[in-house]
Parts: sequence; structure tokens; C-alpha cells
Amino acid sequence: MTGPAQPAAARPPSDLRSENIPESGAAPRSGADGGAVLEVRGLTVSFRAEGGPVQAVKGVSFTVNRGETVALVGESGSGKSVTALSTVQLLGDAAILGGSVRYGGAELIGAPEQRLRAVRGNDISFVFQEPMTSLNPLHTIERQLAESLALHQGLTGAAARARIIALLDRVGIRDAESRLQDYPHQLSGGQRQRVMIAMALANGPDLLIADEPTTALDVTIQAQILDLLAELKREQGLSMLFISHDLGIVRRIADRVCVMKDGLIVEEGPAEAIFAAPRHPYTRKLLAAQPTGTAEAIDPAAPEVVATRDLRVWFPVRRGFLRRTTGHIKAVKGATLSLRAGETLGIVGESGSGKTTLALAIMRLIESRGPILFLGRDISGLGGRALRRLRREMQIVFQDPYGSLSPRMTVAQIIAEGLGVHGVPGGQDSRAAVGAMMAEVGLDPAAMDRYPHEFSGGQRQRIAIARAMILRPRVVVLDEPTSALDMTVQVQIVELLRGLQRRYGLAFLFISHDLRVVRAMSHQIMVMRAGEVVEHGPAEQVFGAPQSDYTRALMEAAFRDRRP
Repeated sequence: MTGPAQPAAARPPSDLRSENIPESGAAPRSGADGGAVLEVRGLTVSFRAEGGPVQAVKGVSFTVNRGETVALVGESGSGKSVTALSTVQLLGDAAILGGSVRYGGAELIGAPEQRLRAVRGNDISFVFQEPMTSLNPLHTIERQLAESLALHQGLTGAAARARIIALLDRVGIRDAESRLQDYPHQLSGGQRQRVMIAMALANGPDLLIADEPTTALDVTIQAQILDLLAELKREQGLSMLFISHDLGIVRRIADRVCVMKDGLIVEEGPAEAIFAAPRHPYTRKLLAAQPTGTAEAIDPAAPEVVATRDLRVWFPVRRGFLRRTTGHIKAVKGATLSLRAGETLGIVGESGSGKTTLALAIMRLIESRGPILFLGRDISGLGGRALRRLRREMQIVFQDPYGSLSPRMTVAQIIAEGLGVHGVPGGQDSRAAVGAMMAEVGLDPAAMDRYPHEFSGGQRQRIAIARAMILRPRVVVLDEPTSALDMTVQVQIVELLRGLQRRYGLAFLFISHDLRVVRAMSHQIMVMRAGEVVEHGPAEQVFGAPQSDYTRALMEAAFRDRRP
């Protein structure tokens, strides 16, 4: 993280329409007189395709009232985001819309483009899941906010700058004026999401549509963003359409819940009623989709696979024409650990805490100082062929299965890639080895000649796991392996990993910001903050009686199901 994201509570209360922020003098929004802000009736959405239209939304109806938060909940492909984007017709020319979407009593489907442009970003604003894909990497924060103000309100110059500073201050960006010339990559994930919220609120919208706004964030930052949204809603009577697959988050923020499956709303009602007594089997399935249990006991005689002693990772800071080292970024300030066969070490902490850096150092993918013991041998000084031979024993599964799989290679080629470097175990034919591995991770071997885009997110993560497991490693680094997946798929992946660990005695380094998954998987927990290990011990001890204030804050953010 490039700078600390501040909780909403750290900012003084203020109203974006109050004297604290220069107002543009815009006329009151339609629908500002109370009642329904958004009415969706019989909405259908199809996409043109070679074999005929593919229907994604099949007659959805719901209402968002003033000051109300309605959550659309469901798994990937259920139609949640398509429904939200269709409200202001942001789906492109391939989409065919039917039914009715009324904002403030006026029909939006089939409305002239000029009318839709006036509504988008002005009356109805969006906050998307990944701010780095929504913010222009070539423009400063000030310029991006100024564009919206100039387009919708005609604000420029000093008036625009004053409003931008007030907006950033309101959403919790500390010392907002000094950050105006920052680019998106210079902000932390939580800060970028706060900027997105500021952009969405710049024109005082009636309705905020938040599409998975906290999925990619650490648990503490998630809690801060949810608190901020709830506070803005209370202060301004803001209405929200909140889209998520995480029912724990929905429970905290929603007034009403619409559960979507295969393009249909299968259950709708007050949040309290949905969570207390769900009627539809699919809703009950979603609510039950939480990783449960704890890690299985390991053999007391299991050998130590990996150990470190005061491991440090410092990155040099070079300045000047001669690029002289003027200082160091201390990414890992001294980590000591021991991991046995069949054991999982869960490493938790906020972004920038050093979790992934520590794992990469253990894998000898970045330089570090301090001994790294693998099966009792110090590998910190190995290089060349000796290190290459070791690679077979140490594998990684990454967070984003789509980004880590080559779109130009078949599944068979992806999984077998390591076999070409290290050899096929047991003299097997490579395709036979790939087929056996696919079956073991729950994939149909008949699909090995298909490409990654032809699989779901959960299936792609199984492919990534198969690629790592086919070499029969001794230790596997799992870097956020479930964070991009639906809750039901998360449970499946956790069970798959448990089974593989049990059968092969694997040692796992499990990196995650999802403490529910970590608790279900881990024997030990290491808590990191700003490169330091602030707590390390057995999982039941760390979760049951955390010793550090930081660990307690993480637990509170992760397991708080009440509303902010």
C-alpha cells in the first residue's frame, strides 16, 4: 500500500449537499420527492450470438425506494451485473432489452441517448469492483474527477478544485489536497475505491449502483468502505443497488435482498427475513456456502519441509543519474517459520504487509537475506541447475486463474508445461498424466483440448491447481486462491485442497485476506503488518485469543455480521 486508507469514522460528518462542499446549483433530481427511485418491471436482456440470441435476464422485477439499499445476490452468471448495467443501457449494441426500467417515473428503455447521458453519472452513478480498470492510469485523480464535474455541472477552475478536495476529504482520503496530482497506481486499493466513490457522488446522485465494490479489498478496508457507504446513505437519503456474491457483506448493508439464479429472481424480501428463514433451496444453498471445520491434525512425526530464520527482504531505492542506492524498502523485516508435511501456514494481513513477498522469497523467486531450509538443506545460496531441480518440489497457485493461464494454450498444454521441463513422473505418457490429474481435481479429462475461456472461474482454478500438482511438489504456495470465486465454489476449492493435502502430505503456504477460509484451512497463523510478523501461533490460539491489537482488528472486521 502506498498510503494508509483511513476509516470513514475518522472524517467529520458532512453532507455532500451542505455548505461544506460548493454546490453546482443543479435542479433537484426527478424522484427527489420520495417513493420509488428505480422501478424495474419484467426486464429481459438477450445478447446476439451466431446460434441465436442468448438470454441472460428473464423477466426481472424489483423496486429501489428512496433511502433504501437493495442487494442483488447470486453466483457468477446469474445476471446480477447485466441487470444493473441495463438500467441505464450500458451493455452495448449486442444487447436486446425488453420490459421496463423507470427512474423517477420516466421510462429509460428506449429513451433517447441524450436523456440517458443526462442520467448516467448524474442521477444514477456506478462504483465497480476493480477501480484500476475503471480509473484512467494516465490521468491524475484531480483530472478524472474534474471531467465529471465539467461534463454534468459545468464546474471548472477553482470551484471544481474546491469541490474535488471536499469530495475526497468526505470519502476519507487523508490530506486530500496533496493527493490531487497522484495517479491511480500511487494509491492503495482502498484509496482507489474511495476515489471511485467520490467520482460516483460528485454530482449528488439519487441512486448509487455498487457492483462488487469490496471483493478485491482486505477485510479491514472492506469494513471501512461498507461503513462509508452506510454513513453516506444515512446522511443523504442515498438509495443503493448493491451487487455481491458475499452474503456476509450483504447481511451488513442491505435492507432488502433479491436472490438471482440463471437470470431470474428466485427469492425477494427484507434482509432479516431472507437470512433468518430463507424459502428457496438456492438461497439456503448460498447461505450454507461457508468454509467450515478446521484443519485435520497432522502426524507428530511429520518431517519439516520448509523453515526460515529471520528472513528479510529489502528492496533498494535508487536515485540520481548514477542510480545510487539511497535507502531501502523493508518489505519483510524478519520472518521465522517452520512448516511440516501435511501442514498449512495461513499468512494474513492487509495489502502491502509482505505476505506474498515472503512467499516469493521462500520460493527463491526474489532475493532475500537469511537461511531458507528445504528438507533441512539451506537453499538460500543455490543457483543454476541445483535451483532448477528444486523448482519441481515448490509450486504456486495464483489468485486470478484467468490471468495466470495462457489463453493461447489448451488445458492439456497448460497442465503438461512443467512436465516438459522436469519430466513425466513414473514414465507416464504426458496426456495420460494430464488426464489423471484432471480427474483428480474434478475436471473431465475429455475437455483437455479446450481453452481456458471455455471454463468457469472455479474450473479455471482447478486447472491452475492441476498444473501445480502434476509435478507432485512437496510445498505449494496458494496466493489468494479463492478470493475471485463465488462462495459455493470457494467451498469446493477448499475441500479439493484439503483432499490433496491429505493424500500427498503437502505443505501449504496459504495467503489470503479471507479469514473464514484461512480458519478452515490452517494449522498455524502468521499475521503480518508493514513487513513485520505481529503474531504467529496455532490457528485455534490466534483465532480464539488474539494477542495483538492489529489481529483483533482483523478478526472484528472479518467476523462482524451486524450492520455498520
